[in-house]
Amino acid sequence: MLFSFLTSLIEQYSFLNVFKYLTFRTGLSVITSLIVVFIIGGPLIKIFSAKMISGPIRQDGPIDHIIKKSGTPTMGGVIIIIGILTSTLLWADLNNIYVWTLVLVSLGLGLLGFIDDLLKIKFKNSRGLNSKLKFLGQFIIALIAMLILIKYSDHNYLYNLYFPFFKNLIWQMGLFFIPFALFVIIGSSNAVNLTDGLDGLATVPVMLVALSFTLISYIVGNTIFSDYLQLQYIPDVGELSIFCGSIVGSCLGFLWYNAPPAKIFMGDTGSLSLGGSLAAVAIIVKHEIVLAIIGGLFVLETVSVIIQVISFKLTGKRIFKMAPIHHHFEQKGWAESTIVIRFWIIAIILALVGLATLKLR
Repeated sequence: MLFSFLTSLIEQYSFLNVFKYLTFRTGLSVITSLIVVFIIGGPLIKIFSAKMISGPIRQDGPIDHIIKKSGTPTMGGVIIIIGILTSTLLWADLNNIYVWTLVLVSLGLGLLGFIDDLLKIKFKNSRGLNSKLKFLGQFIIALIAMLILIKYSDHNYLYNLYFPFFKNLIWQMGLFFIPFALFVIIGSSNAVNLTDGLDGLATVPVMLVALSFTLISYIVGNTIFSDYLQLQYIPDVGELSIFCGSIVGSCLGFLWYNAPPAKIFMGDTGSLSLGGSLAAVAIIVKHEIVLAIIGGLFVLETVSVIIQVISFKLTGKRIFKMAPIHHHFEQKGWAESTIVIRFWIIAIILALVGLATLKLR
């Protein structure tokens, strides 16, 4: 939007040529989304608080957790999504099909999460949207996004799965690409949702994943850097660094309000949208396995739930005191801030390991 307008004036004003540089626009994307979230965050939190827009708290957790979280507004994902979309639409090249695909995923899953949050608030329980309908919504949104990529994408690498550490190991998935992509998007979306259980717990890891894929998108979309690191060059995906940058800025701004003690939770509105959007980025730049490494904290949270459910169904016993695993440590008496900061440390380490795979091959 603004990018197109400014570049149209370059012939008259040569100094505007700076807006052609992807790195400059990515920086503007981070700053813009950060400012937008700062501006709208406070007023929206006041409105949500006044209208009692707060979700139910799980009653099987520690008593102090229930007391501290009760009454805190939810649906903060609305603030994050506004920041992301404002920044992306301002600074990205809107002729890029990948950008619009991410906008679709972000908005679609955000709307689905919004409906889920509304139902939780209305009926005062944690069930929200029927699980089958929720999955169906995720499935449809992810499928539409992948069909758009298949129809309009200019490269054949979309069907390939690249393995980190092994530069010549490539799996040509063929038609299996679609179910694989659906699994990645739906799985990532739900994984972030499961992790969002303590103040700031999901926000920083999401920011780290987005920051990592800001760099990965730029490298994969650059012929020189991708060749040097022996990565598959994919034309036009560099624009995704602007979208990822907007996530970084929005989450950084949201953390101001979401840090312990949180003034607002992102809710399913934010977690479903963020998880699915980052998965879509990973699919487009062909770093799905690297996503699982960098976002390993989300994988850990999800696996803990799966193990807990399987164990209880097969043996009638629970492996953890409570799942997801961050609640297990709460039940063991760890302070919330201790859990959150230690999980952040794990997320930082995993991000560094994931980025190291770009060179180690």
